[in-house]
Amino acid sequence: MTISHESILLASQSPRRRQLLEQIGVAHELLLPEAHEDAEALEAVLEGETPDAYVQRVTRAKLDAAVARRARLELPAVPVLVADTTVALGKRILGKPADEAEARTMLRALCGHTHRVLTAVAVACEGNRVLHALSVSRVRLEGMRESDIDAYIASGEPFGKAGAYGIQGRIAAFVAHVEGSYSGIMGLPLHETAMLLRQAHVRF
Repeated sequence: MTISHESILLASQSPRRRQLLEQIGVAHELLLPEAHEDAEALEAVLEGETPDAYVQRVTRAKLDAAVARRARLELPAVPVLVADTTVALGKRILGKPADEAEARTMLRALCGHTHRVLTAVAVACEGNRVLHALSVSRVRLEGMRESDIDAYIASGEPFGKAGAYGIQGRIAAFVAHVEGSYSGIMGLPLHETAMLLRQAHVRF
């Protein structure tokens, strides 16, 4: 992998995060987990953990793993960016649904209520400095009929997404109100991310 000193390394498998970085003109290359790494294990919720503490802990764990990966692959010491998004209904953390039944349970729980979407961002930069930010947004989904939920699950969109939905997809027809960062709900709050990257002296 050839890395320009004008680029950053994005340690994320999310195509939405790539798209959002491209939107604001940040040059980047992917730094994905290797075959022996268990990236999903980092996302396990600890007993009694609050959504805020959870998303920030997971983000830092992902950053530590990514920095170690960069060193192992002998890549240039350019900034590394990671992010993690979770959905919280009260104190309940809604991660990525394991199957259709779990996706249906999550969507039923979210409908008719306002929930929080928390995205933590962290950047490792020169001198072993770590910069971090937390974006908290609120989303209200109006009621969905069972047939609406069935159709949404059949589309495949709920899978691989915290809370069983992606706001940029078909669920948008049921989003009654948004307060906060739309890009943060997608998975990378651009205002906070740009602020961190400027602090890390990244040009874009």
